[in-house]
Amino acid sequence: MKLPGHDAIARQADEHLVTHRVKLPRKIVERPIRQVGKRLSIALLVLCLTIVIVYIDRDGYQDGGKDAPMDLIAAAYYATVTLSTTGYGDITPVSDSARLVNIFVITPLRVVFLIILVGTTLEVLTERTREEWRLNRWRSTLRDHTIVVGFGTKGRSALRTVCAAGLKKQQVVVVDPSSKVIDAATADGYAGVVGDATRSEVLERAEVRRARQIIVATQRDDTAVLVTLTARQLNRAAKIVAAVREEENAPLLKQSGADAVVTSASAAGRLLGLSVLSPAASVVLEDLIQQGSGLDIVERPVIRAEVGQDPREMDDLVVSVLRGHRVLAYDDPTVRELQLTDRLITIVRTTPGTRVIPDTRPLPQD
Repeated sequence: MKLPGHDAIARQADEHLVTHRVKLPRKIVERPIRQVGKRLSIALLVLCLTIVIVYIDRDGYQDGGKDAPMDLIAAAYYATVTLSTTGYGDITPVSDSARLVNIFVITPLRVVFLIILVGTTLEVLTERTREEWRLNRWRSTLRDHTIVVGFGTKGRSALRTVCAAGLKKQQVVVVDPSSKVIDAATADGYAGVVGDATRSEVLERAEVRRARQIIVATQRDDTAVLVTLTARQLNRAAKIVAAVREEENAPLLKQSGADAVVTSASAAGRLLGLSVLSPAASVVLEDLIQQGSGLDIVERPVIRAEVGQDPREMDDLVVSVLRGHRVLAYDDPTVRELQLTDRLITIVRTTPGTRVIPDTRPLPQD
């Protein structure tokens, strides 16, 4: 596979040029325009109510020495300058009833009016400060998290699997160049970074240096290679798992630093072939790879009570044994006796407490 040259990379970066931002999941609230519209409606209602109150008691007001009672325009003018605390003083309440109404009715309405206007202004001014505080707090607490590059079908399915195995959504960061895709990720409860993951500064925003594992699920194989190269350069210890469409590109991804590579097209083809040969077997296989339902494949350590046992004689259905960097079949002669440092890959019936015990060791290499 030929990687794009510097010019092609630059053109691709220009095409996907977006503002690199970090978006944190938040509670669903009304849109800002709707919130402002509601507050303006309440403020207008308060103004109209004040105009009506003043106009009803218009005989108790004196309009700049005029003998005629106030008209509707004068009442609206008095209500406006009163609620806005401008108070020119050209119209004044002179009767006892008008003064009592100003004390017990119009003054509380003025307070409500000011709270609405000032509250809207303060919320706009403090929104950025609040978001910066949440972002700094999120960065300071993010450790050993999982980064998912690409939130398409593959990325979503991978996240559902690892979350079903016990990973918390607070420990996931999604990276994608589309702002709409990141909005969808944050709506699902994940933190998101808008940007091109082939750029180191974008992965830095996802705190890649402190990540435990990285899932590369991009749409293009060349993009997956560039993302893997960049991620491995920034984090030598993270476990990187990548997906490619073409099987011929899998070795290149491993050379780029991926610990494991999944060929999506070949895997789908093999599942189709198995479905033709044995539909029931394909159903079982689909159940195994769907974490959290029916039968699950679980990796766990060997406990002390199991040391020295034969994997074929255990209560659990052991399919493989991880010894060092080697994956050995359950009937391999070298694993007739289990060791305390081994890990078992077993098939278990899903229960509410079933989960994968994390392993920080690198994946075995071919």
